Amino acid sequence: MALIIVESPTKARTFNRILDSKKHFVYATMGHFRDLPKSKISIDFKNEFKPKYSIIKGKQKIVKQLKELGTKNKEIILATDLDREGESIAYHAAYVLGFINEKWPNFSIKNKKNLKRIIFHEITAKALKNALKKPEELRSDLIKAQQARRILDRVVGYELSPLLWKKMGKNWLSAGRVQTVALRLIVEREKEIKKFKKEFYYQIYGDFKNKHEIKGKLIEKDGKKYETIFKVNLFDGEYSYTKTSIDKKNVNLIKKDLKTDKYHVFKIKETINTKYPPPPHTTSLLQQDAFYRYGFTSKMTMRLAQNLYENGLITYHRTDSFNLSSYFVFSAKDYIAENYGKKYALDKPRGFKTRSKSAQEAHEAIRPTKIDRGIEKLKNYKKLTINHRRLYQLIFNRALATQMKEAKVKQIKVFIKGEKGYLFETDFYHVIFDGFLKVLNPKYVENNSKKIDIKEKEKLVLKTINDEECETKPPLRYNEASLIKSLEAKGIGRPSTYAPIISLIQIKYYVEKEYRYFLPTNLGVAISDYLSKAFPKLFNVGFTAEMEDGLDNIADGGKELTELLNTFYNPFKKELDIKKKDKELINVQEDVKEICPKCKGSMIVRFSKFGKFLACSNYPKCKFTKSFLYLVKDKKCPECGGDIAVRFTKTKKKFYGCSNYPKCKYSAWKLSDVGKKTTKK
Repeated sequence: MALIIVESPTKARTFNRILDSKKHFVYATMGHFRDLPKSKISIDFKNEFKPKYSIIKGKQKIVKQLKELGTKNKEIILATDLDREGESIAYHAAYVLGFINEKWPNFSIKNKKNLKRIIFHEITAKALKNALKKPEELRSDLIKAQQARRILDRVVGYELSPLLWKKMGKNWLSAGRVQTVALRLIVEREKEIKKFKKEFYYQIYGDFKNKHEIKGKLIEKDGKKYETIFKVNLFDGEYSYTKTSIDKKNVNLIKKDLKTDKYHVFKIKETINTKYPPPPHTTSLLQQDAFYRYGFTSKMTMRLAQNLYENGLITYHRTDSFNLSSYFVFSAKDYIAENYGKKYALDKPRGFKTRSKSAQEAHEAIRPTKIDRGIEKLKNYKKLTINHRRLYQLIFNRALATQMKEAKVKQIKVFIKGEKGYLFETDFYHVIFDGFLKVLNPKYVENNSKKIDIKEKEKLVLKTINDEECETKPPLRYNEASLIKSLEAKGIGRPSTYAPIISLIQIKYYVEKEYRYFLPTNLGVAISDYLSKAFPKLFNVGFTAEMEDGLDNIADGGKELTELLNTFYNPFKKELDIKKKDKELINVQEDVKEICPKCKGSMIVRFSKFGKFLACSNYPKCKFTKSFLYLVKDKKCPECGGDIAVRFTKTKKKFYGCSNYPKCKYSAWKLSDVGKKTTKK
């Protein structure tokens, strides 16, 4: 019998459904079980940064069982995930079973005949059987890349964090190589928003009628355009916004002049545009898509995707690749022809060029393992929630759409001109052939299915003229999707790192969420400003991306682990020693309009590892404190009229409750439900 080692019980159960239990015994390690201990840095700097691993607390029983199973089964098969983290778990399993002969930073395998590594992109019978027929060896370059990342992050975290403790008097703060750059993006964006000067302007719209009702926007007079595009350089790139020359002084004069004019259809410009489907989901694209469609956090998306993968429903979900297997694309062609008609199926499979530098780590995009397994067939999987089904449908539709014919959409641009030289513009769209839109955006097809019958030189009657006061808008704050998009575009972090990074900067109270957008706290701003000033190279976007490229080079076998670590550590240590000697302190506090009930002193906002709280400014003479409430704007309790505050359950689940609790116990899970007289029990 062979011992197959996987990470999770769900994955083990799926293996057991597929494989012969008389030939294979599947054991789950419950994730990582050997790592750098939390109590100390555990890096031997004098011995080429050698890590000192130990068994994770609470995992001793798992290791004991693993060793016992290892002695009972001669053949050991490592079947962990195919990315760096999965390869690392496989390495540590081989180590505790006595197969690793380590000569840091290299290692060799003892008794190779009895140790096998299998690689697969989906947990299906076909994929597993093929993998078992062609076993491989542990991929040492991937293991070294994971170890290098772990050492880098440990060095930055454990060397910089004490510096922050010293500067700010808080021993729960942390800094991170990628974490702090992500925080800096949010902080710099907030500064740019505050710096942005808002200006008011007007847009003018006319409602015209003949056979049709047409709404047009005023764009020019006598060939001179009203709208101008302005560009601003931001920390994250260039930002564009528009503004018209119509202001409060001339808007009424223009409207008055327009009312006495006569209009006709000046020109019709028709263009047939070919719309191609977007590429299949990579990790970051799935996180962005799930956020915009369903409001899923990146952490939630990855958890749901992990469940779907381990149940054998989708391919591996940590990937940068756009590749789709030949098996899938040809199966998709037949499925599309049968279910939608031959006109929707491609003659040849469509491929997409992968832009990510690290895409060689994963060989396929995220897709369903079976093209004929639609959402209705997931009813047999009782443990899957509605959110699992939503995410599966998202993945299924996107993958299917990649192999459908492109859509043809006619854009009809209508220009309406007055005798006085005013020019209005409006756009109509008519879907000639829906193609992939039939699956990805049926509402768009439905809304743009009618033909527009309008001809040049037709006379039009102006029914109403309206103006809209607008203001120039600053760049948007980051939400989870836009932050991930920016990090990926700049080569910062990798698919497996985005969710934990975004989660951590919230847990540490460096950022808060205002609706769906990130807002840096005073604490987050202070940390970002100090670290980016004290270590300008380390927390530079370009340098962080270079380090990621270096890790990829190690994974490709093109760079030595110790070379990268020395390149990073020597200048970092020199700068760190200098900063440790300066006596600069960072004080973070936030005044509020509230008086201490004990000593009548002013209250200020302070931070702890449990979040914000209110404290008397006369501390330590007065030690009065109270919890800080995040009040929701324009929302009142329907039962007592008090303010509505953001609250959290013991399991950190957000809900909205009355600020007069415990006198008033009104609450609601959703902000949209606030105002309804329903109380959460």
